[in-house]
Amino acid sequence: MFFLHRKHINEITKSYVACIFFAFAMIITGCKKSGSPTAPNPPLPASFSFNSFQLNGNFNGYNYKGVNTLPVLKISFLASVDKNSVGSSIALKNSTGTNVPLNITYQNSDSTIVVTPGAALSYLSKYVFSINTSLKSKPGGNLLSGLDVSLFTSLDSSRKFSSLSDDALLDLVQKQTLKYFTDLAHPVSGLALERNTSGQTVTTGGSGFGIMALIAGINRGFINKADGFAQIQKEVAFLKNTAQTFHGAYPHWLNGSTGAVIPFSTDDNGADLVETSYLVQGLLCARQYFSGASAEETALRADINTIWNRVEWSWFRQNNQNVLYWHWSPDKAWKMNVKIQGWNEAMITYILAASSTAYSVPKDVYTGGWAVGPSFTNGNTYYGYTLPLGPALGGPLFFEHYSFLGVNPFGLKDTYANYQTQATNHTLINYNYCKSNPQNYYGYSDSVWGLTASDVPNGYNASSPSNDVGVIAPTAALSSFPYTASESMKALKFYYYVLGDKIFKQYGFVDAFKLSDPWFADSYLAIDEGPIVVMIENYRSQLLWNLFTSVPEVKAGMKSLGFTAPYL
Repeated sequence: MFFLHRKHINEITKSYVACIFFAFAMIITGCKKSGSPTAPNPPLPASFSFNSFQLNGNFNGYNYKGVNTLPVLKISFLASVDKNSVGSSIALKNSTGTNVPLNITYQNSDSTIVVTPGAALSYLSKYVFSINTSLKSKPGGNLLSGLDVSLFTSLDSSRKFSSLSDDALLDLVQKQTLKYFTDLAHPVSGLALERNTSGQTVTTGGSGFGIMALIAGINRGFINKADGFAQIQKEVAFLKNTAQTFHGAYPHWLNGSTGAVIPFSTDDNGADLVETSYLVQGLLCARQYFSGASAEETALRADINTIWNRVEWSWFRQNNQNVLYWHWSPDKAWKMNVKIQGWNEAMITYILAASSTAYSVPKDVYTGGWAVGPSFTNGNTYYGYTLPLGPALGGPLFFEHYSFLGVNPFGLKDTYANYQTQATNHTLINYNYCKSNPQNYYGYSDSVWGLTASDVPNGYNASSPSNDVGVIAPTAALSSFPYTASESMKALKFYYYVLGDKIFKQYGFVDAFKLSDPWFADSYLAIDEGPIVVMIENYRSQLLWNLFTSVPEVKAGMKSLGFTAPYL
């Protein structure tokens, strides 16, 4: 009985389940029209992509330099575009993000868009042309991927200022640049600001360059002698009586009001012997220039001698080694431990150390310290010019400026080099590197050249052929006038007449500029402005060369190191 009962239950259950599935199927079927097939979803419009891009009839990637101010951009697609979507999908923006009005036409059954700016673009400016994926084809498909093209417009080659004679142009540049050291002189100390925005920070080396520039300005009548003398007198008094020194040497930076050291870096908070040598170079020129018998000039010379004679050059041998050291700190001592070794900007340091009557160094310090640096001797040829000393391709051009503001390299020789050849060939290598432009920076030419230390976009760089970031510093070519007069004059005329509306301003030429990605510094640096005035003057009259090399101590010191020259 139990078996039959279970069997009946199973059969009843199966029938019940079958009825439920049947009813459910009937309900679903009843919801549809009799005989209607299932409708497929309509296909989405196909996306589309670019076929080609041209700027002024050429394709050269998506980054263009030297573009004319009315460029023609032609973009072809693999489908006809919906004109109604074009206006919101295409844009040309300037560096501030402002849209440039555009003219748009169509070709090839609307599969090609031709875009031109509604008005001429600005010269030497950056623009970005873009197409985004909201652009649609006529069937309604979206552009598969967007497009961004950078455009850097060309420079305006027209002349911005009236023509001047070469002498008048040199006068103008020297006079205007000199204003950095007169108009911006620190009101308390009279010393030169590190840069035009430095506030209380004055520079010792740059002040030495500035003193030499003041002498050139007095001699040419750009400033009267009484005013120039008064400023130098103020500087000397501050340096003698107020400024902090360390074994007679000055720090790189000082507070222009208090004379206290301003650290150049964490460990560089004491003496900087190289900067001190630039300062003393300028002071000795002033001592020689103000040679009158008046009480004021006599007192100035005596104060300069006090400053000069108390620099303990020999102490910077660090325990009597045959080398000079760059830095010393009152709380970190010799921690920086930087030897002054060539070839670089510091030959003047060894010359002055050998010339000191109170703390002189022997020739062994020069030959065993300076002349054994890892990049001292060279002897290789670059662009057809043999380079006696220095790193490959010469390094930054300030190597041939700072020491030679006072030391005349023409006819100067020692065991290691003919310094006229060194300075001239280094400059010509730098010039020819820029002229040949191996990195294809827009604007480099025989009129736009000169790599040296300067401000660069978002920083500072010791530019050279082996460290080239596309930035030209006017001081490089202009401070090279004694070595490359025709090349420097060509650069000067281009900088003034063609670029002058952008780079020749209140204190002469701004520190640097870049044409390949247009940028113009708004800064001026004492160590770049000073050499422009001084080296142009040395080219014109040899004034500072004659003053410095007339110093009896310097003559004796240079001879002791083995130098020969017509003026020794």
